[in-house]
Amino acid sequence: MKQNFTVRQGALDGVEAFLSVAEHRSFRRAAVELGVTPSAVSQAVRVLEARIGAALFLRTTRSVGLTEAGERFLSRAKPAFDELVAASEVARGLGQRPAGLLRLSVPRAVVPILLEPLIASFCKAWPEVEVEISTSKELVDLAAEGFDAGIRLGQFIAPDMVAVPLTPPFRLVVVGSPEYFSSRGAPMALDDLRQHACLRWRLSSGAIAPWSFDDDGRAIEIVVSGPFIAHDFPTLLGAAAEGIGLAQLPEPLAAQGLRAEKLVHVLEPFAPVMPGVFLFYPDRRQVLPKLRAFIDHVKEHSPGRGAMRVQPDRRLAGRGKKS
Repeated sequence: MKQNFTVRQGALDGVEAFLSVAEHRSFRRAAVELGVTPSAVSQAVRVLEARIGAALFLRTTRSVGLTEAGERFLSRAKPAFDELVAASEVARGLGQRPAGLLRLSVPRAVVPILLEPLIASFCKAWPEVEVEISTSKELVDLAAEGFDAGIRLGQFIAPDMVAVPLTPPFRLVVVGSPEYFSSRGAPMALDDLRQHACLRWRLSSGAIAPWSFDDDGRAIEIVVSGPFIAHDFPTLLGAAAEGIGLAQLPEPLAAQGLRAEKLVHVLEPFAPVMPGVFLFYPDRRQVLPKLRAFIDHVKEHSPGRGAMRVQPDRRLAGRGKKS
């Protein structure tokens, strides 16, 4: 029959008492160090010897010595026990102050425009925390992949997550370069998109995302076509700026290009509003100080402040967890 545990239950019982007696060669001095009675130390050692099946100490009325079995047990048990104590201290330290490795899963698009200033100021404020950024378009399982938190568009975050707004809600805008419009003209109505080269976004599921619009409060989606497909927004932004076609992008991502007049915004009356970008994590009760410090930093320094349970945009609920 397969054993349930590699290490038998209770296998460490009495080891600390043994190590203290072996160090001091005295049950009484060991009892003082451990803060218990000499009889309690003696009982713990007897139970350990019975479980091992060998005498560990030679006892006389004047002295305490180690048997050969005790010497061998001491040589292996002491370094192992010291490592356990050290491991406990490391874990306790991470539970008491912001320190250690903070792993975040984020989409590439938010790193330069949102995350870099937050990370820079956070690292200065909390030098004992190391921040690791993993860029991915997929909504990963935070616990399974070993991440402390993630960052995603609000409509792609599961409803049971705790979420902290990093941005206010923003629009999805359709943009193109002046060069593109000089040769193709600008679409004035949604049906006009059939005559335009539309740059498309492939979701992690493999599907091509339709474009979303708001037509007088009515949410609609349009399947567009064009010469170029990308897997992330920054690539679509670059392709639009080069005049390859039109792209539908989060407005904050396109803002710099619009200000510099490298991009032109069209179909503005139909731009839908998205919930924004959120920092999300599974459970307040499992938050270590390093993540709590980052959450507080985000609340203080990001444009969208506060914490909430995510309420997904129902128009896009069918696409949840696919980006």
